[in-house]
Amino acid sequence: MTTLDSYDFSGKKALVRVDFNVPLNEKFEITDDTRIRATIPTISKILNDGGSVILMSHLGRPKDGPTEKYSLKHLVNPLSLILGKTVKFADDCIGASATELAAALQPGEVLLLENLRFYKEEEKGNEEFAEKLSKLGDVWVMDAFGTAHRAHASTAVIGKFFKDKVCGYVMQAELDNAERLLEHSERPFTAIMGGAKISDKILIIERLLDKVDNLIIGGGMSYTFSKAQGGSIGKSLLEADKQDLTLELIEKAKAKGINLVLPVDTVIADKFSNDADRKVVEAGNIPDEWEGLDIGPKTAEIFSDIIKKSKTVLWNGPMGVFEFPNFAKGTNAIAEAVVSVTEDNDAFSLIGGGDSASAINNAGYGDRVSYVSTGGGALLEYMEGKVLPGVAALQA
Repeated sequence: MTTLDSYDFSGKKALVRVDFNVPLNEKFEITDDTRIRATIPTISKILNDGGSVILMSHLGRPKDGPTEKYSLKHLVNPLSLILGKTVKFADDCIGASATELAAALQPGEVLLLENLRFYKEEEKGNEEFAEKLSKLGDVWVMDAFGTAHRAHASTAVIGKFFKDKVCGYVMQAELDNAERLLEHSERPFTAIMGGAKISDKILIIERLLDKVDNLIIGGGMSYTFSKAQGGSIGKSLLEADKQDLTLELIEKAKAKGINLVLPVDTVIADKFSNDADRKVVEAGNIPDEWEGLDIGPKTAEIFSDIIKKSKTVLWNGPMGVFEFPNFAKGTNAIAEAVVSVTEDNDAFSLIGGGDSASAINNAGYGDRVSYVSTGGGALLEYMEGKVLPGVAALQA
């Protein structure tokens, strides 16, 4: 795989697939620019070499072609400010405006193309669409790890139309850090798995059972474990068809000598709202009309103690509905424990994208852990041992 540092972009037009799928509010303002800032070193390297940059990305899930809500034009000014230079914008990604602006691009200049997903051909991995995109640049740089698990036109198929294919810094860092975690981890190794569904995490959990010393389960998925063991979970999240699976995982962990840790208490609410009435109950003792929205204080303490004795930590998924301040204490406690072990115990900590990345960044701890992944689903699939199309395309 060709790395960014081994390639000279002088006089070249680099067509760079980035992941600018950032959250926007109702005024089309970016509420978290982490993914944009992550790509700046890649863009800067190309420009400093004397090349020019054509950026392509998707934003959201537009269903019927061009949509104001999902236009990348909303990113032009913020990106210009971050880069410290005016970014040009093409109101299409393969039409006349894209072709003309790309052709006229001079060394040191940056062009942003309109949302790739305004064309259904992008997600279908259409070869003709990929070829049209490829004609805009001399070299393809893949730096969108967050979409590397999709065989889309711009993330994988496009690779066959380029002789020069380069792995960007974001991609390289993601792959290097995942490899370090899976193959070169120091013990004790603790994985913290949260979020809503076991079904989303089952393959990674099974693979981690061969790697970790401690497996901490929190968040919405923990209620299915609780129910399967005979507990009462009220109106809490439940994957009824996954109860047998949770019991199998508990047995597998026991057989392998892994410390699988579940919540001992829960913060419950009488409705799904930040201002709901709330109280703390023992895990498995949730009244019928109540639901669990966070781990309880005893659980937070137990989890934190285990984390603080670790040398390697993977965290994927929040401990509760952290978007509600009144139910964010458990997630924040885990974030503080991960920061503490990273700084005080020189542990390697990887935050596995998605909601975990938002939680740690919102708490202001993003720069105090070893690595925050920009790709939730892609990271999980890579750790499950799957071949990512966006990585394979760079190696072909």
